[in-house]
Amino acid sequence: MISSLRGRAAHVDTDSLVVEVGGIGLAVAVTPHVAAATNVGDDVHLHTNLIVREDALSLFGFESHDELVVFTQLLSVTGVGPKSALGVLAALSVGQIAEAVTADDDSPFRRVSGIGPKTAKLIVVQLAGRVVAPRSGGAARADAAPGVAAQVTQALVGLGWSERAASEAVASAVEEASPAERAAVPALLRLTLATLGPARKERTGG
Repeated sequence: MISSLRGRAAHVDTDSLVVEVGGIGLAVAVTPHVAAATNVGDDVHLHTNLIVREDALSLFGFESHDELVVFTQLLSVTGVGPKSALGVLAALSVGQIAEAVTADDDSPFRRVSGIGPKTAKLIVVQLAGRVVAPRSGGAARADAAPGVAAQVTQALVGLGWSERAASEAVASAVEEASPAERAAVPALLRLTLATLGPARKERTGG
């Protein structure tokens, strides 16, 4: 099992990285937030989960051990695969996931792409008593709402959109976002990327 890796980012996409470790490039699926915060050449340290199947080996990477733990817990839920579990962590922080499960509220999960009403309810039921909010970081992210839009805008500029296009898209996404989504960079980034769409992408200087 590859439980973590540290190396240089050789390639960055919207939802994956190629990390060079000992001369070998490892493809790692990550959340849009992690990808947006990473530039080619950066030193990268990720907590990872290797999914082994008959036809593929897939590596999933996370900024924190808490995210890795929740990812593993989500995989234990009936109907939740690796891509869906990653989608949940792209839309919600560990703290928000813990709060939703504790409150028996499946609505945040129903808003995640690929998660239907039945699966959303199963997440709440099967993770009850298992997911715990991190001691630090979870509450701070929820209180950081005023700076979330700025962080998402900066992330989009880093991915290649013009500042004007990024700002307009973020403003539009904020109007449609729920309070919880407006308070979390991964969730707002995901909504903004959906607003922009591939066809509207503007590369700076080109």
